[in-house]
Amino acid sequence: MLIVACWPLVRAARAQAAPGAPVAEAQAEPPESFFEIVFSGGSVGISIMLFLLGLSVTAAYLVIEHLLTIRRRDMMPEGLGDEVRAQLTAGKVAEAVQVCRDRPSFLSFVLLNGIAEIEGGWSAVEKALEDATAEQSARLFRKIEYLSVIGNIAPMAGLLGTVTGMIMAFREVAATQGSAGAAELAEGIYSALVTTVAGLVIAIPALGAFAIFRNRVDQFVAEAAYVAQHVFNPLKRRRWASQARRSPPPPPNRED
Repeated sequence: MLIVACWPLVRAARAQAAPGAPVAEAQAEPPESFFEIVFSGGSVGISIMLFLLGLSVTAAYLVIEHLLTIRRRDMMPEGLGDEVRAQLTAGKVAEAVQVCRDRPSFLSFVLLNGIAEIEGGWSAVEKALEDATAEQSARLFRKIEYLSVIGNIAPMAGLLGTVTGMIMAFREVAATQGSAGAAELAEGIYSALVTTVAGLVIAIPALGAFAIFRNRVDQFVAEAAYVAQHVFNPLKRRRWASQARRSPPPPPNRED
């Protein structure tokens, strides 16, 4: 992907390094290799390829960054939920908070928000857990959304280069008053199609990576919600038991 986008610059440097090459011979020989076709797109094609190169580098960076940050050990540290649950069951709220702060992650952020609302009862805790999960999941989805944007922009940019190249090819036909042969017209058209190919080469992996990371985020969000409910279940049961003890018994049924 990067090689295809960079090749026009390499070819331009080689052409400048060999000024003595006969122009007539270069014009007579149509481009044979794929990279020569890329270079034959002219300044417009090279500009589009440079833009696609930038998209390619950005997509590669995002994929590497997501691989290093959106992973289980950073999102859902092993044993964190059980450790916090044990501290809360023992009534050690401060210790539970410290455990979460010592292991910052997606799950610890959700648990910290729930612990902060313990005094407000189970309803407040449940609302805090839902809000924290929604906030963090939205942040992660916005983070991976850039791959989808690149996957949609790249083929459109490639199509722009193709349409521009075809306009220039047909303009040559008009300028020669139709004397240009079918071979010359075909050469201009297939040279223009190269940018579309480059756009698709960038877009397909970008959209595939976006789908993979989106599914991974969905999985972690669902697991975090489940673990959070498991962590605060003892609190929920204690609240229900306390309410049951305080509520008066129902009046006995009287038979007429």
